[in-house]
Amino acid sequence: MAPGPQRVFQRLPSDVLPTHYQLELKPNLDSFTFEGNTTIDLRIIKPTSAITLNATDVTIKNAELVLEGKILKPNKIKYSAENERASLLFDCDLKADAVGKLTMSFEGELNDKMKGFYRSKYFTQNGEERYAGVTQFEATDARRCFPCWDEPAIKATFDVKLIVPEDRVALSNMPIVKEEKLGSGLRRVSFDRTPIMSTYLVAVVVGEYDYVEGKSEDGVIVRVFTPIGKKEQGLFALEVATKVLPYYKSYFNIAYPLPKMDLIAISDFSAGAMENWGLVTYRETFVLVDPKHTSLMRKQSIALTVGHEIAHQWFGNLVTMEWWTHLWLNEGYASFVEFLCVNHLFPEYDIWTQFVTDMYTRALELDSLKNSHPIEVPVGHPCEIDEIFDEISYNKGASVIRMLHDYIGEADFRKGMNVYLTRHQYKNTCTEDLWAALQEASSKPVAEVMSTWIKLKGFPVVSVEREQLEGNSCLLRLQQTKFTADGSKPEEDYTWVIPITISTSNNPKFIASTFLMKEKCMEVVVNDVRPDDWIKINPGTVGYYRTRYSNGMLEKLTPAVKNMELPPLDRLGLINDMFAMVQAGQASTAEALQLIDSYRNETNYTVWTAITNSLSNLYILISHTDLMDYFNKYGEKLYCPVAERLGWETRENENHLDTLLRSLVLSRLVSYRCKDVVTEAQQRFEDHANGVRSIPADLRSTCYKAVLQDGDEAIFEKMLSLYRATDLHEEQDRISRALGCISNVDLLRKVIDFAMSGEVRAQDSVFIIVAVAVNPKGRDMAWQFFKDNHQKLLEQYQGGFLLARLIKYITENFASEERAVEVEEYFKNKQFPGTERTVSQSVETIRLSAAWLKRDLDSLTEYLKKQQ
Repeated sequence: MAPGPQRVFQRLPSDVLPTHYQLELKPNLDSFTFEGNTTIDLRIIKPTSAITLNATDVTIKNAELVLEGKILKPNKIKYSAENERASLLFDCDLKADAVGKLTMSFEGELNDKMKGFYRSKYFTQNGEERYAGVTQFEATDARRCFPCWDEPAIKATFDVKLIVPEDRVALSNMPIVKEEKLGSGLRRVSFDRTPIMSTYLVAVVVGEYDYVEGKSEDGVIVRVFTPIGKKEQGLFALEVATKVLPYYKSYFNIAYPLPKMDLIAISDFSAGAMENWGLVTYRETFVLVDPKHTSLMRKQSIALTVGHEIAHQWFGNLVTMEWWTHLWLNEGYASFVEFLCVNHLFPEYDIWTQFVTDMYTRALELDSLKNSHPIEVPVGHPCEIDEIFDEISYNKGASVIRMLHDYIGEADFRKGMNVYLTRHQYKNTCTEDLWAALQEASSKPVAEVMSTWIKLKGFPVVSVEREQLEGNSCLLRLQQTKFTADGSKPEEDYTWVIPITISTSNNPKFIASTFLMKEKCMEVVVNDVRPDDWIKINPGTVGYYRTRYSNGMLEKLTPAVKNMELPPLDRLGLINDMFAMVQAGQASTAEALQLIDSYRNETNYTVWTAITNSLSNLYILISHTDLMDYFNKYGEKLYCPVAERLGWETRENENHLDTLLRSLVLSRLVSYRCKDVVTEAQQRFEDHANGVRSIPADLRSTCYKAVLQDGDEAIFEKMLSLYRATDLHEEQDRISRALGCISNVDLLRKVIDFAMSGEVRAQDSVFIIVAVAVNPKGRDMAWQFFKDNHQKLLEQYQGGFLLARLIKYITENFASEERAVEVEEYFKNKQFPGTERTVSQSVETIRLSAAWLKRDLDSLTEYLKKQQ
């Protein structure tokens, strides 16, 4: 799909720069408005008769400039809605090198769009509806709260003051230094001066909260703010945060620069969390842990999110990308480090193995599309920024950093990080600055190796053949080409610099050989390999590439999968690569299912996750055929032995991964309509709903799905009453998303009506509609709903990534050329700014599925029928 005409975007003029803001805000939590005033210390860099800064959805009431003792008033304030700017026009030129103070008063709306300074609904303990005032400024929404130079490189210090009701908590980036009563039930709260920082990291919150408090061993005060009456739900995040701070301090060898670290749960919040310096805001489900009702998976994800946001305090906040083009520097890096830190705190999570299914595989899937984008994307207008908060910036970014970490080694990586952060603290950087620091520390050609991974779209597939030589050595012939999801000849003739590693059956856990592949083709001799030995490329699945083995090499690896001699990450990498080859038409689906056959003894949770993800992609395909019953029987046969081994009850001292595996496997068996599992799950649900015996949090989604998938209106109503009876956001999410698996289309329509009702928060509605859309029974209806209600959805979510997420899942699961054309045409005629790339990716995915189905339907039918 061709994007609309490009707007010519220019950054703010550099003739005037701020150095310090005094900012006072007075929100009115009843009328949903706010007033504010700001005094900004300025330097005039070049002579100019205009001061241009960012302002949108705020009205500047008054402005005056004191410059070298003279008071100047602008004769006009000109707004540009499209460029989100205001220009103060003066009668005379402001002289270069002059220093002045610009004072402005302004007002705006506490909006309900979850960006800028907005309102967030909550309920008091006796059920009364109230609102908090909250900020979300990344990427470009500080300008919705106060007029400012809203670009990451234009850093300044901030003195923040809030005028708030006496009975409300007021928070900002720094500790409170002074409070004064103002009468009429109001008080003024003044906060300490911030370090020099970007506008998108400024934050304030006004509302009613409880908190738990601790101190890290290096003396930083840490508090977790929760809804009133739920402070014990903040204890897990508090424990993680107090341990993470000293870990990063020693890892980066730089102390956390602020005196306090607040984490706060916000009821209405569009992202997972936001790393505002010293005041990190979270969606409730990403920070609150209820010991009885929080699943292990959710707890693990909370630990990762806390680790991610606190990593940003150094990487992003102390040193900030120069412009949004380098967003991946913030996000890819923090997405890598969150795993380092959780691995340090919770070794039992085996989190690096999970990295491959959570981060790496998802990145490869998106990145194999023609409509992917390089990690580093030139970004102009603000509406282009939201689109790159995606799996490429986060997941591919983290994956190539993991590959680099492996290539230069832990010690040099840490040393390089310290050089980078020390050299650029309180300043801004671009990608090359990071390479320079890591190169200095490791004396390896970091820039040469990494630039291809950052600047090129997609990734290579390395094809390997072996030839046995005399005396137990063999010759490997390697060839790299750009991998394409549809197997077509790549349009671009790219060559990557690939760090290649190899292991052999002599010592599966040991790297036998490491080298850089800089050419299209190369030959390598591997010693000490007998004719029957296997050779594995990319052990640990660390390199960001796919591997295509010759048939002979693959045959030697299969027994090593069966007897689990191959380590988990290698078993996992093999299945992922195989399914990618199937989608690209370079292997048949039946061959991939034969390979899965060798995994019947598999015990590792993450390997089962990889198998499950591959089969889920196949499930979408099969939902367009009449093979569903055959596929269900195939799935039942595959997963039953694992379920029998684990049972329904958690064992004493059971390991973390078995608990996760149980819920994965039972949930799959419910989807495959396995009678025994469904009956047991329904019985457990009855006991749970009637207060006889509560279902453990890890198995609730499975049991909800079991009663809902063939459920009637009575079950639907029962679920809604459970939803209304809980005030735990996580439990509401579990119930509302399970509603999406109902088979009856009329009831699914009611699920969507429920999602759009006032009962569900806007941030959650998207995920309920998505749950309906990914259900084959709800696919067409959800797409129709989107078309009928596009205007309402656009108003609610425009300029945020939730809209792109919704469009992706509503459209990408079709599998015919007709649908591809329909989706393409629809979005050609309707403008949804900031979702153009998502639509192109969806249309491409539909065509891939259509081709896959056409190619493999006959052989797949034959294979599945034979299995019965």
